[in-house]
Amino acid sequence: MSNQPPLKTLLPWHESPDPREALRQSDPTVFDIIERERRRQQDHIELIASENYVSEAVLAAMGSVFTNKYAEGLPGARYYGGCEFADQIEQLAIDRAKQLFGAEHANVQPHAGSPANEAAYMAVLKPGDRVLGMKLDHGGHLSHGARFNVSGKTYEFHAYGVERETEMLNYDTIRELALEVRPRMILVGASAYPRKIEFEPLRAIADEVDAILMMDMAHIAGLVAAKLHPDPVPYCDLVTSTTHKTLRGARGGLILSKAELARKVDKAVFPGLQGGPLLHQIAGKAVAFGEALRPEFTAYAQAIIDNMQAMADELKANGLRLVSGGTDNHLVLVDVTPFGIGGGVAEDALGRAGITVNKNLLPYDERKPNDPSGIRLGSPAMTTRGLGVEEFRQMTRWMVEILRAPEDQELGRRIAGEVKAMLTDFPVPA
Repeated sequence: MSNQPPLKTLLPWHESPDPREALRQSDPTVFDIIERERRRQQDHIELIASENYVSEAVLAAMGSVFTNKYAEGLPGARYYGGCEFADQIEQLAIDRAKQLFGAEHANVQPHAGSPANEAAYMAVLKPGDRVLGMKLDHGGHLSHGARFNVSGKTYEFHAYGVERETEMLNYDTIRELALEVRPRMILVGASAYPRKIEFEPLRAIADEVDAILMMDMAHIAGLVAAKLHPDPVPYCDLVTSTTHKTLRGARGGLILSKAELARKVDKAVFPGLQGGPLLHQIAGKAVAFGEALRPEFTAYAQAIIDNMQAMADELKANGLRLVSGGTDNHLVLVDVTPFGIGGGVAEDALGRAGITVNKNLLPYDERKPNDPSGIRLGSPAMTTRGLGVEEFRQMTRWMVEILRAPEDQELGRRIAGEVKAMLTDFPVPA
């Protein structure tokens, strides 16, 4: 007989099978904060383009006992014992990712999108190598060479942007810049670009200058999976992504590559950049990839586009200017300066009315980042909750009312109440 005290005396222990009730009993302070966030999500319109809601199945996987397990290495080649089921869950996620995107190799271990980018760079570049990527203030991402980011400190980044007249990419201009810079890598992808990206001309440019072609498809991965956006995988040597946003999965990162780069990618992730993978996160990724392989996911992705088109049409009908004149995907960039305000004021006013957006620089913006000329709007989250074209048109009308009178507190309270009432029919998965 062991003299060890029972587990109930060693850990906070509750008989309830409901994890939320166990948390409420164990730590009411944390429980209360989480509940307030749950209510915020339920009662607010979520239009941040990089956010989404995961399914209850993904939530369950993320909260599973895999959070207890260390598994440095790869399936079948671990540095810890007891990894037989860790191997199974990670291999399942790998196989599903490869199937979903038609990739030769997948690494599902990156903790997030930025680490996925850093590992991809490490796999094929040396410090100081030249990279040609998209300007941050034209829609790129800080991990694409921003001077204050590790990417910009490690590699010699040069930037292309959108044309001033069209606010869209010009592949001839990118080619001219590539011929001048002669980069080791051409990096494609954006966090605020509302148009489709074509990969055949980019592959031709990369071949002409003997460059690696890499795509960060974090924002559009769900649309790529549903074959509603041009596919980067056949053209690019490396493709990175987050696993949330339009893909609607556990928050995390993903790297896809050609088979000949598989070993370099895997070594860059571990031991190059990370230690042990987050197996509960990988379990959530596996569930999400499985969901995205179902036929209904294509209908969801099409609804993302349809809803954003409806919002774009309504915005333009109310006199607002959209960057590039519209959208092909899940987001729009809106110039709010015709209403005499900046993006910071717009974000705050909409937030008080129960509508969550983010301020955003516009191409060639002359305002400062903390109060730029625009806001960014995205459709993935509210589409997940089941809202359709008519609801998106109504949301837009509410936004226009607020933007026209951002200081009207009574108007904000009224619209917040109307938002809350509408959303009772569209619960957040929890």
